[in-house]
Amino acid sequence: MAGSTPALYQRVADAFRARITDGTWPPGHRLPSRAELGAEFGGGDNVIRKAQELLISEGLLEGRPGSGTYVLAPQERLHMLRSPAPGHPSASLAPAGISTWDAQSTAKVPAPAAIAARLGITAGDLCVRTEYEFLDTGRRPVMTSTSWEPMAITGQSAVVLPDGGPLGGRSVIDRMAHLGIAVVRTVERPRPVQADRDQAQRLNIPAGSLALLIERTFYDDGDRPVETADLLLPADRWDIDYDIPLASAGPRS
Repeated sequence: MAGSTPALYQRVADAFRARITDGTWPPGHRLPSRAELGAEFGGGDNVIRKAQELLISEGLLEGRPGSGTYVLAPQERLHMLRSPAPGHPSASLAPAGISTWDAQSTAKVPAPAAIAARLGITAGDLCVRTEYEFLDTGRRPVMTSTSWEPMAITGQSAVVLPDGGPLGGRSVIDRMAHLGIAVVRTVERPRPVQADRDQAQRLNIPAGSLALLIERTFYDDGDRPVETADLLLPADRWDIDYDIPLASAGPRS
């Protein structure tokens, strides 16, 4: 209802936010206990918890199990450039700002129906599924990716596992080129999501936090899907830039 009074936890969150903004609570400051804050602001434990969770989702606070809740230092936003390079579209495995990454591949995983539809195969066909975790310079997880490749394409080759073999850690494009397959385009479908419990745990963010899911599929020169992946990024950490070349309009008549 227009003009309605904000809930108490929202007013408490506003007060917390003001203290962070004006420096009363500087980066690294440990907040008083919920009991102390409840006594100060006239709210119970649930009110203080909801106010803290709201600011955690905004990236202003950080909960440390067994230690308390702390003010986070301002974090530099990361940038992902999605721009096709001649002959090598979106080839980079890890975008700028990523210091390291880990991968774990599992072979002979039946493709779920939704993944099979993206790959143009039958549900249950065997794939290699690879889980990636990308870390920033502070060793914090800032992106995950779940990749699927049909074993009908790579299963009899030395590059069947993206994280192993002679081209372990190389891009899909490089590994497919090893098999004589030319990857010529990629289709990406970004959409906002709320991180579920498993996704939030992998990204070390509160469940329900806003994230960006990019469904990406690589195609060869016969328009066959050769790999599809779900990239998940916390919305408060990333800016996604699409730099798209346009064809010349030509001379006007």
